[in-house]
Amino acid sequence: VQLQASGGGLVQAGGSLRLSCAASGRIFSSSIMGWFRQPPGKERDFVAAIRWGTGRTYYADSVKGRFTISRDSARSTVYLEMSSLKSEDTAVYYCARTSSSSFSQYQYYDNWGQGTLVTVSS
Repeated sequence: VQLQASGGGLVQAGGSLRLSCAASGRIFSSSIMGWFRQPPGKERDFVAAIRWGTGRTYYADSVKGRFTISRDSARSTVYLEMSSLKSEDTAVYYCARTSSSSFSQYQYYDNWGQGTLVTVSS
């Protein structure tokens, strides 16, 4: 599966942005699609994940209530709706796929998109 992330850009604090991640191949129902982010000079952190088959979602505490992950099975696309953005949300955002239950750890993901930069200005 090849993943293509898009939708990043420059946004003011308090604003909203939607990221998309399109998969080129079939995403099996056992897959979990995740979003991670990596601020400049820092580690890659878990943001959100969704089980492809059931749609169950998971969020990092730092984004809970502000970000929403969703999927469109027909388009093999996963989305990350981000609202109430803060300067600390500035990072390169990556989408990825895993079949592991350790979905909050980037080491367990097999397929990665190229990343899309989100910059939040204060």
